[in-house]
Amino acid sequence: MLEQFRRKTPDEILNSISKIKKGRLKIILGAVSGSGKTYHMLLEGNDLKKRGIDVVVGIISASNRPKTLEQVGGLEIIPAIEWEVKGETKHDLDLDEIFARNPEVVLVDLLAHKNRPSAKNATRLEDVQELIDNKISVITTINIYELAGVKEVAEKLTGLPFHVSNTVPEDTLSHADEVKLLDVTPEAILKRLQEGELDEKHGQVKGHAHLFKRHNLAVLRELSLRFLAGEVEDDLYEYRERKGLSGPSGASERILVCAQYHWNGSILIRRGDQIAKRLGSDLLVTCFIPNEKSLSKVEATFKRSMGKLIKKLDGTFEEISISKENIAEEIVAYALLHNVTRIILGQSKRTRWEEIIHGSIVNRILRITKNIDVFVVADRAEVEGERIIPAIQTKRKKENPYRRLSSTEIKEKIQKVKRGTLKVYIGAAPGVGKTYTMLREANQLKKNGIDVVIGLLETHGRKDTGDQIGCLDMILRKKVQYKNVTLEEMDLDTIILRNPEVVLVDELAHTNIPGSKNAKRYEDVEEILSAGISVISTMNIQHLESLNDSVEQISGVRVRETVPDRILHLADEVELIDISPKTLRQRMREGNIYTMDKVEQSLSNFFKTGNLIALRELALRELADDVDDRLESFERKNGVRGPWRKEEVIFVCVNLRQDSERLIRRGFRIAYRLKAQWFVVYVKDHQNLSNEEEVILKRVMVLTERLGGIFEIYYATHRRLVVKEITGQLKHKKATQVIIGHSARSRWQEIIEGSIVERLLRETRYLDVLVVAD
Repeated sequence: MLEQFRRKTPDEILNSISKIKKGRLKIILGAVSGSGKTYHMLLEGNDLKKRGIDVVVGIISASNRPKTLEQVGGLEIIPAIEWEVKGETKHDLDLDEIFARNPEVVLVDLLAHKNRPSAKNATRLEDVQELIDNKISVITTINIYELAGVKEVAEKLTGLPFHVSNTVPEDTLSHADEVKLLDVTPEAILKRLQEGELDEKHGQVKGHAHLFKRHNLAVLRELSLRFLAGEVEDDLYEYRERKGLSGPSGASERILVCAQYHWNGSILIRRGDQIAKRLGSDLLVTCFIPNEKSLSKVEATFKRSMGKLIKKLDGTFEEISISKENIAEEIVAYALLHNVTRIILGQSKRTRWEEIIHGSIVNRILRITKNIDVFVVADRAEVEGERIIPAIQTKRKKENPYRRLSSTEIKEKIQKVKRGTLKVYIGAAPGVGKTYTMLREANQLKKNGIDVVIGLLETHGRKDTGDQIGCLDMILRKKVQYKNVTLEEMDLDTIILRNPEVVLVDELAHTNIPGSKNAKRYEDVEEILSAGISVISTMNIQHLESLNDSVEQISGVRVRETVPDRILHLADEVELIDISPKTLRQRMREGNIYTMDKVEQSLSNFFKTGNLIALRELALRELADDVDDRLESFERKNGVRGPWRKEEVIFVCVNLRQDSERLIRRGFRIAYRLKAQWFVVYVKDHQNLSNEEEVILKRVMVLTERLGGIFEIYYATHRRLVVKEITGQLKHKKATQVIIGHSARSRWQEIIEGSIVERLLRETRYLDVLVVAD
């Protein structure tokens, strides 16, 4: 509400005036040719035409398949200028004809194109810029590897040369008014290839049959997701700066390594780099030097070697002069200034009495701020050389083909063969088009002879979505009486009895009416899959269980209906429906998401621009991680993030406080990213639990099991023995990392009664310890 009264800055006014005098640029980005960029560009063109916008086709690739060319429909085509080079026919935009026609929007395929030598402009990008400068809007297409800089990364990751005719500058996307990513799974691309919808003409990557291998397609997909996430992150920082917002956004991580010019400096930097890559975050390295101190020859040598290492790892380094007494304060101030989410330091070597007399930097940081994660790296250089290929920790023993299977093994193998396929469309927020896309795919499947039915559909009164139902059969909902009110739910029994090949189930995170066979809709879906029926479903990123706290930090809303992460990992395909916040808010204003009476309230709350940018970034990063995890786990190949260095066993230590569930979610996300076994442990140090403690204990046990962890209760006769019990179990389980929360005690309570956090840090110097922010 306050936003409408805020006075615009002079720069904002000039920027707004400049945009008024120009056309708009929308870029449809794909991971690879054949992902459907041209198809969707034409769909958007026809949609704009229906809304009364004057749209023409400026250029369309001749290599597109008939299904795509059919989408031209009634759109007017401005004939392109043909020319030849080395016997190959090429096409350039006819700018003179377009300017003479003067449409509102022109559709331009293949942005990364080099024009004929005699053309006015050297490239198609320059043509597009000229159109925009003359108040003509452009919708265009590009592949991720056609961005300069990204092409080299793609070549390195796939091991293939990309012989593209031209590239565009790496910052091209940042100059667009809107960028839409067409996220398509490798399975979908390979299916199109198998069905003859694609050929070697696609994508100016001629003769590269190896490009269309699952691993390469997955790498390019992940690269697209991560690159756009970085662009969205920049938008989010600019937005937050304009609004005067400070601190981390909650959508991404930023790692700060505090190193000294010492032998363990490189260990801290490498560990920080590993964590940064796994979290998809920036790496900042700082060295805080006391004022007027000159470096010794040994320190100068370490400084040079650390500088080379940081440059090799693409990190950012800064040396900062400080007063010796305020090191902890300076570190925290720097972290807050740079929106750091995790500080990485080495373990203290001081005894408890030395820490009391001289202080401890780690403990001081933990007392100054509770809003930043603190990661304390183990003092164990000798194990850093271990290298375990990251994969789900299953023993892949070769089965003896002559060994007789047990009845249980036979049953499990048969069930796996019979199980249906699960595909999930995921979005950053309601209204992005998940249900619309699901229905469109279902109609295509039906045309191809697949028996598809609608099991549960929520159109929310959206006409465009309802129109996509087409000729699909719908299973009627079951009427249920609850508290003298007749409600409707998905009819699970009828779906299984009908036994279609594919069933559509909208809103995966839905909670069923009390008394239903299953409490949650995703449990219904699991039952349908077990019956041998495939499912296509939808959900939003905020409904993913482990992201619950991040979503609350971003939006201020605690999402109550969640789906365990294992369901997303269970899916055979996960596809992101991407849309810009500006377009989504416009849909909202037009009443295409909620009814008009809810529009203003939604735009002022959950659908605020800042929230939508952050949720979009969160969705892009989550899908990129999902792609990477599938590459590592099932193909034993490294994705964009690179390998992890060792097998991990993680301990999440909780007490019975309200924030325990947050610690468990963080523990799960870290454990899953590291392919680690993980435990959640509680040490009971008093005989009788209060009613509130009993409730919390039950909640943390259920959440741990829901996320796939192992919950264990240990016992101690006194509070001072809690750490001893934990350390004993850590050694027994061969743990490598401990996750704990900040101490809730005051400084005086810690002095009198001791601090479990500080004592645990002293007793576990051989382990990595993460103290999670409040």
